Amino acid sequence: MTRFTVDEANAFLTASFKGRAQNQVILMEPGRAILRLEADETHLRPGGYISGPTQMSLADSVAYMAIMTITGLEPMTVTSNLSINFLRPCIGSAVLAEGKIMKIGQALAVIDVDIRIEGAEKPSSHAVVTYALPRKAADAGAGA
Repeated sequence: MTRFTVDEANAFLTASFKGRAQNQVILMEPGRAILRLEADETHLRPGGYISGPTQMSLADSVAYMAIMTITGLEPMTVTSNLSINFLRPCIGSAVLAEGKIMKIGQALAVIDVDIRIEGAEKPSSHAVVTYALPRKAADAGAGA
């Protein structure tokens, strides 16, 4: 059962990240999320490519959403590591990022992310993102 819906995810992103171009969450299912970005000139580098920082941001955001399909709303889940490989030019007007949880434990989650131009078969980039999960209130008091 998904613990955080598409509508909840989009509302959370809109409220939490004001003033930034919004990624649209289009799928939330247990252990998996997909975001869509309608690219504009702010996302491009010379030559019309979707920039590396834009792709990295998408990878980070979709990993965050994939975790919330399992944990529910956990705003203090934070990025611990992000490794990305740029495989081929990312040229197009809409970009999709798909994140799948590879492993989730008590302290860390590891998410596999593919980024592709909408309609493309092959990914433009591939990332592995690790997130640190917040300690539960009961766990935090145990060490005190």
